[in-house]
Amino acid sequence: MAMWDRLKDQARTLQQTQSGGRGRGSSSGGSRAQLVGLLKSQLASAKTELKSGAYRDAAMAMCALVAAADGRVEPSERRRVEELIATNEVLQNFPPDQLRKLFNEHVDRLTADFERGRARALEDIAKAAKKPVEARAVVQTGIVVAGADGGFEASEQYAVREACAALGLSPAEFGI
Repeated sequence: MAMWDRLKDQARTLQQTQSGGRGRGSSSGGSRAQLVGLLKSQLASAKTELKSGAYRDAAMAMCALVAAADGRVEPSERRRVEELIATNEVLQNFPPDQLRKLFNEHVDRLTADFERGRARALEDIAKAAKKPVEARAVVQTGIVVAGADGGFEASEQYAVREACAALGLSPAEFGI
């Protein structure tokens, strides 16, 4: 899909920038799993900068917003995202129980009243707008969560674009 190719190219550009432009790679090939892995690596490299409560709250709101993007959250999807939360290297900066609680509170609000839950999630996401590294990390976290099942559905892309707007970032920066 062209979307994944754009994300892959954007991730490669970020990686080359972080390594001083020495990295080389072709614009073809690569899988979604490799892209998600690359985004996880980029997040991990910023781990020391991602310890604030604003990032924690925004990341959990982003996870919930992406999980509920299609209007529902199946129990298996909730468990999968909870597992990602518990095993994500960057999110290990925070107590796992605290993260699960925040994520589940957002999911519960989104499933009870999607519009009100969405507004609250975007409010929490916007908390990370003050720090560009955190803001970009929130979007990357959303893309990692969306790509965990091997796809990036239109509803998930829309949720990530909304988060970009709340954070003052251009979706084009992320190939969306």
